[in-house]
Amino acid sequence: MATALITVPPDMPVSSIARLLGERAISSVPVTDAAGKLLGIVTEADLLRRVAGAEDPARSWIARLLRDNDNEALRYAKTHGRIARDLMTTDLITAGPEASVGHCAQLMEKRRVKRLPIVTPDGRLVGMVSRADLLFAAMEPPAEIGTTRNLDARIRLALKKEIDREPWAHSLYVFPDVKDGVVTFHGFVQSDAVRRGLCVLASRIEGVRDVVDQMEKAPPFLPGEFV
Repeated sequence: MATALITVPPDMPVSSIARLLGERAISSVPVTDAAGKLLGIVTEADLLRRVAGAEDPARSWIARLLRDNDNEALRYAKTHGRIARDLMTTDLITAGPEASVGHCAQLMEKRRVKRLPIVTPDGRLVGMVSRADLLFAAMEPPAEIGTTRNLDARIRLALKKEIDREPWAHSLYVFPDVKDGVVTFHGFVQSDAVRRGLCVLASRIEGVRDVVDQMEKAPPFLPGEFV
């Protein structure tokens, strides 16, 4: 799971949330209180629903007669809300820190969610599992203890956690590979400073024998954003 999470408070304005999602190239953001308790999640779909609500057609008299006041009130709040608390989805599927990869995958597949919040028994958000995380786990078949493949898997996992922990290190265009204890970075970097930081980050992971930099300078019009 990713532990370096971007969260927002429940009173954050909708405009600021939309800007955050756009600038950080993310599709959702958890809403937490001052103690880190998960209150809900604001997604791109929630923001689009708010914008699209302005063009909703007038309700027919039959629809008004059969209306559900609770659903209508919730719909109004989501289409006219001004802060995270108004828009956020609160009916969330979560898992605990000790949940297995298989359990997380099953929940995400069954409930058709792209991200699964990981919360403690008291509701505190400690991480987020994405489909990409599960694909990463699926790429690593079980290995015997003490084998080189097992060491590489542990290095790769530690490297991913460190990159997730450092906002400047995460990029859509950097692809680390680990083989026989050697970390090789492929892809594109925005600056020499980030290049140097990534190499130092990898070199500090236990078991890494060497770091090979095969990254190239990013072209000026590469889609996406480097963080």
